Amino acid sequence: MRKVTYLVAALCLGLLLGATATTQAQAKTAFATIGTGGITGVYYPTGGAIARMVNDKRDVYGIRATVESTGGSVFNVNAVVSGDLEFGVVQSDRQYQAVKGLAEWEGKPQEKLRAVFSLHPETVTLVAAEDSGVKDIADLKGKTVNIGNPGSGQLQNSIDALTAAGLNYETDIKAEQVKAAEAPGLLQDGRIDAFFYTVGHPNGAMKEATAGARKVRFASITGPGLDTLIKEKPYYAKAFVPMSNYESAVNTEDVATFGVKATFVTSSDVPDEVVYAVTKEVFDNLEEFKKLHPAFAVLTKESMLEGLSAPLHPGAEKYFKEVGLLK
Repeated sequence: MRKVTYLVAALCLGLLLGATATTQAQAKTAFATIGTGGITGVYYPTGGAIARMVNDKRDVYGIRATVESTGGSVFNVNAVVSGDLEFGVVQSDRQYQAVKGLAEWEGKPQEKLRAVFSLHPETVTLVAAEDSGVKDIADLKGKTVNIGNPGSGQLQNSIDALTAAGLNYETDIKAEQVKAAEAPGLLQDGRIDAFFYTVGHPNGAMKEATAGARKVRFASITGPGLDTLIKEKPYYAKAFVPMSNYESAVNTEDVATFGVKATFVTSSDVPDEVVYAVTKEVFDNLEEFKKLHPAFAVLTKESMLEGLSAPLHPGAEKYFKEVGLLK
C-alpha cells in the first residue's frame, strides 16, 4: 500500500514539474508577427520566408514568428509603431516619410520606427490593356486606372509618377483605388484600362494580368518630369521591368521606369534579442534566403544596409558590428 502511495505521489510530482516546465517554456516564448502586403505580391512570401527561418530555430531563440497579409506599407508602419505588429515590410520611401513626418504622417514623425535591413528593389510598374492604346504613362489621360488602395505604398508612387508626367490623378484620369491583387481581374474584365503596382519581379499578379484573353503590355514611365522627381525625392531611382519574366505580354524588351526598395522595419519597443535573432538568421543564411524568391537574387549583404532612413534597431546594429558590416 505504501509503495502505491509513493508511486502516485511520484506521478503527481512528475506531472506538476512537467506542467511547470511547459508554463516556463511558454512564458519564455516571444511572439513576432510580420506585416506584409497582398498575397500575390513579394511582401507576403518575404515575410513567410523570414518567419520560417526564425521558426526553424525556435528551440534556440524561443521566438514564434507568424505572417499577416496587410494593406501594405502605411498600414505596416502604423501597426509596428503602435505595437500591433513586431515587424513590417515597408517601401523605402514610406520609411523615409514616416521618420521625417511627411505625407500621411505630416507633422508627426514616427519616432519609434526602427530599420532592420533592406530587401529587394521594387519597380513602379504600369500595366495596360493593349486595346487601350497606352504605351507610356503620358497616354493615360482620360483612362480608367487603378492607382492603389489607401494604406499602400504604391498609391503615393502612382500619384508621384502621374504628377511627374504632367497628369492630375483627380481630374486627368478616372482613378480607382482597389488592392493590387484585384487589378488583374478588373483589367481582364474590361473595367479598367491600366493599373500601377510597385513590386519586385517576377510577380504573380503581373503573370495573371498577362495570361488572360485581353492582350496586355507593360507601359513605360519616362520623361523629363521623372528626372526632376528623382532629384526632389532621392529615395527614388531609375529602374526597369525585366520582360523575360512575362512571356505572355505584348512587348518583349525591358521597360523603363523607376522604383524604390522594400525594407524590413520594427519598433524601438521590440527587444534587442528578438531583432538580433531575426537579423542573424537572414544574414547567416542569405544564400538560402535568396533561393526563396527570384526577386531576392540581386541581394548582397552590403546592399541590404542601403536605403534605410530610420535609425537602426540596436539588435540589428549589434549583429552588423559583430560580422564587420558596420564599424
